[in-house]
Amino acid sequence: MPPVDTTTPTRNFVFLLLDQFSLIAFTTAIEPLRLANRYHGKNYYSWTLLNETGDMAVCSNGVGIRMDGTLGDFNRNDVILVCGGINIKKNTTKPVLNWLRREARKGLAVGGLCTASYTLAAAGLLQGKKCTIHWENYDSFEEEFPDVELVKSVFTMDGNRFSSAGGMASVDLMLKIISNDHGQDLTNWVADQMIYNSMRTENDEPRLSIPTRIGVRHPKLSKVIQMMEKNIEEPISPSTLATDVGMSTRQLERLFRRYLDRSPKRYYMELRLQKARNLLMQTDMSVINVALACGFSSPSHFSKCYRAQYETTPYRERGTIPTR
Repeated sequence: MPPVDTTTPTRNFVFLLLDQFSLIAFTTAIEPLRLANRYHGKNYYSWTLLNETGDMAVCSNGVGIRMDGTLGDFNRNDVILVCGGINIKKNTTKPVLNWLRREARKGLAVGGLCTASYTLAAAGLLQGKKCTIHWENYDSFEEEFPDVELVKSVFTMDGNRFSSAGGMASVDLMLKIISNDHGQDLTNWVADQMIYNSMRTENDEPRLSIPTRIGVRHPKLSKVIQMMEKNIEEPISPSTLATDVGMSTRQLERLFRRYLDRSPKRYYMELRLQKARNLLMQTDMSVINVALACGFSSPSHFSKCYRAQYETTPYRERGTIPTR
């Protein structure tokens, strides 16, 4: 067991649980703190749970958690961790934004778990800082906050601003914090207790690799898909994609048919429509601007392709009626 440090004061983490927060992002952040206390025999960490009303917080799966209080004043040495989940824009309220700005002005460290980087950015707390967010919200965040440095990492630590990409990424962030506070021995101990044997760093990406995602390990296929994912707004022609990986267009067609049971053009279209759906659901961008951001020059063509894929129109997906 690592030696007990009796000189370090208890560090308090203030968990702000937004409506419909992610339970896994929250629990995987708080459990490492509990384990650090247990195996040191000393309260190195404490935590306070709060939300906007002080009433029971309800996460995205319907589980309720009792709060310790509501938005109040905290000490400069405390750390605020905002835990987001679904409908993050709706659940980022004005009282929450004002409270975050006020506490941040005191010099408190502030972090966002899962989708809560949106909340921090909306409060103006990520200017000049790196952050990450759940991959499903990546496109909408980039569109809404172009001046924030968004990176595809499991977690980020940039000065007194933290972020994690959701799910199990909270574990990696908290293990890094514990390591910075008390060293690697305690960190390894906590990871062992959680049966967590693959600690990740800021250099690791939150999503599965392309070969793992598609279930195929073919270097040229992976490279083509990577090129597609990076060029959504201005799609690349199949012939150019094939040339860039040293294949003929016909060979590329056969490769996609063999491993993915669809043509390169169809696969590319599905990627573009998935991004369009994310933007429609998570931003206030007009349908026309969503179409342009996803490589569709004609709104009517976009609507036709969207309906074929999702059996609804972009306007109905958004819940709006097109104006004439």
